[in-house]
Amino acid sequence: MRRLIAGPDGVFICDDCVDICKAMVDETIEKDKAEEVPLKKPAEIKEELDKYIVGQDKAKKVLSVAVYNHYKRINALVKTKKAEDEIEIEKSNILLLGPTGCGKTLLARTLAKILNVPFATSDATTLTEAGYVGEDVENILLKLIQNADYDIERAQRGIIYIDEIDKITARGNTQGADVSREGVQRDILPIVEGSTVQTKYGSIKTDFILFIASGAFMLAKVEDLIPELQGRFPIRVELGSLTYDDFVKILTVPENAITKQYAELLKVDNVDLSFTDDAIEEIARITAAENETMEDIGARRLHTVMESLLDDISFNASGDHPMVEVKIDRNYVLEHLGKEARILNLKRYII
Repeated sequence: MRRLIAGPDGVFICDDCVDICKAMVDETIEKDKAEEVPLKKPAEIKEELDKYIVGQDKAKKVLSVAVYNHYKRINALVKTKKAEDEIEIEKSNILLLGPTGCGKTLLARTLAKILNVPFATSDATTLTEAGYVGEDVENILLKLIQNADYDIERAQRGIIYIDEIDKITARGNTQGADVSREGVQRDILPIVEGSTVQTKYGSIKTDFILFIASGAFMLAKVEDLIPELQGRFPIRVELGSLTYDDFVKILTVPENAITKQYAELLKVDNVDLSFTDDAIEEIARITAAENETMEDIGARRLHTVMESLLDDISFNASGDHPMVEVKIDRNYVLEHLGKEARILNLKRYII
């Protein structure tokens, strides 16, 4: 202690205590800052989504607005510390509807990346009603906390993605856990609408967590979910099946396009891989044809086609040679995938 600082009514405080108080105030200010999520405008969010996801423009616009409003609500409540007489803004969770492989999971994951918030995903078919053997609903929150590096405050601003939610309706697919589908829905309900849950890492409030659920809803309808759960997902976003044009763009446009991924992978073995435009078009045509004649698995079909196409190159690549340039053209695609394409064309006429 070097000096005493005089206050009102003959009260004094030493300089050491002043330093301690200042440190406490600074810590509180930093904590309040950390609670706010740096926010982009809807147009900026969509622009970022366009870098990673092809098509689905309407879905991306709706999602961008929904996510912007969700985190704007959080930041407003944090900033104002909400007075008792203020209007309470209800949170709006999101339900994605669309076929397999149309980009539902990628959209949710990319949104979390853009906003720099923790992200956790869970498959609804693995969940069981409380008290039964299987994955408990609260495990979803544990995953989010773990992905937030065990920072509860940060986890409370994250995104939880629940896939295959249509499979836990009474009319849904019978695969997966079936220890009361309706019971699982009711277990999900409290964490989705906002509650405080005790976990082994401490208590976590779900009021600010954004929940995004998804499903194909081919055998079931949204109305087959219990009414209470339907009401907790007021924002419905429909995604369409991917087309030939979409596949052409998926192969080339995104920053992490599948052709760029394979080129980067083969660089390790001193192979400089590239594709001509007509090769890209042929790969897209074959992929679209496979989805038409077999089960439509969307963009996931591209991985199957590409693996088959590059099988010989990957097998012979060793890295024990100088950099070799390999250019895939239409003839190469037809030579390696042409037989499969002909089989697919024949399948169209089999009744």
